[in-house]
Amino acid sequence: QAQLSESGGGLVQAGGSLRLSCAASGRAYRGLSVAWFRQAPGKEREFVAGIDWRGNARHADSVKGRFIISRENAKNTVYLQMNNLSPEDTAVYSCASGGNIVAPVARTYTYWGQGTQVTVSS
Repeated sequence: QAQLSESGGGLVQAGGSLRLSCAASGRAYRGLSVAWFRQAPGKEREFVAGIDWRGNARHADSVKGRFIISRENAKNTVYLQMNNLSPEDTAVYSCASGGNIVAPVARTYTYWGQGTQVTVSS
């Protein structure tokens, strides 16, 4: 069964850090690209970062220099290290997998997790 599960969200003060994890099972991981998207209340879902099977990463301009995506294939897990968080980063963060390239478009991805809430207080 293909499944993705996020963890690591929570409440943090501005300037703080969090590390999100996306654990995958079954065919939802091997050979596939994995990406993080986020959606804030009243806003559209946006691409945050993605990484292909070989480890080539892409980050949205809004998070470059602050967020780092990585993957540990032996554990079927992708991480999103988020540093210097601001209230504008508050959103539900979801991971998704699919395809063999990293694309900033949600419809590229086949499998989705339930999401984890990240709240940054000022």
